[in-house]
Amino acid sequence: MPLFARLSRVAISCVVGLSVAACAVPTSGPGVVDGVYDPYEDRNRRVHQFNRNLDRNIVRPAAIGYSAALPDEVEDSIGHFAANLGEPSVVVNSLLQGDLRGAGVSTVRFVTNSTIGLLGFFDAATELKLPAHDTDFGETLFVWGVGEGAYLELPVLGPSTSRNATGKFVDLFTNPLTYILDSPEAYYGTIAGVAAGLGTRGRFSDTVDSILYDSADSYAQARLIYLQNRRFKLGDGQSVQAQEIDPFALDTEGF
Repeated sequence: MPLFARLSRVAISCVVGLSVAACAVPTSGPGVVDGVYDPYEDRNRRVHQFNRNLDRNIVRPAAIGYSAALPDEVEDSIGHFAANLGEPSVVVNSLLQGDLRGAGVSTVRFVTNSTIGLLGFFDAATELKLPAHDTDFGETLFVWGVGEGAYLELPVLGPSTSRNATGKFVDLFTNPLTYILDSPEAYYGTIAGVAAGLGTRGRFSDTVDSILYDSADSYAQARLIYLQNRRFKLGDGQSVQAQEIDPFALDTEGF
């Protein structure tokens, strides 16, 4: 696809993203429970049950087997590789947010890890005191003043909001590497991201299991943890961080 056509698709995606996600969260009324706007709870609970079954039958066994088969150092290297391939998207979103410092840090990290860090398998940038700077188009929408919208649980991807779901879609197009690399190289980031997600699921199996299988209401628990963590990350002042593990933290975004 010509570059102009791809850039046009990105622009259209941004417009669609703003149109879909531009809604404020009601503080009271139908669908609002304890500060959470969840008007699609019945549908969300059905999707949650699907995700639980998927996790129990496929993701959890694969993650435990993956973590058991690979040394921690190898898992870490795969995670670094996936994160490095996602850095250009971080640069783009940082620029869209007007965060020039963040864009600069991510650019230097990408160059450093792609060279000294051997394509990103080693996090040389962190060793050189260049801390990771992570952001996405969901955060870009937040910076632009777009409301959180309704809580959603997405098939496979898990907890989200209308704003962040839109952000995930737009982020499919925000990584410049997507337009530079040909197949199969263009899919390396996605594959590495899935592998890194499996590693995270395997390492934190006890914590995730306690959320999904030991909670009296795993849907409400996952919803609470996700929203608290996301709001804390964005610094919107609505909550404090409750827990650092997203129960569906399979990062397939790569690029």
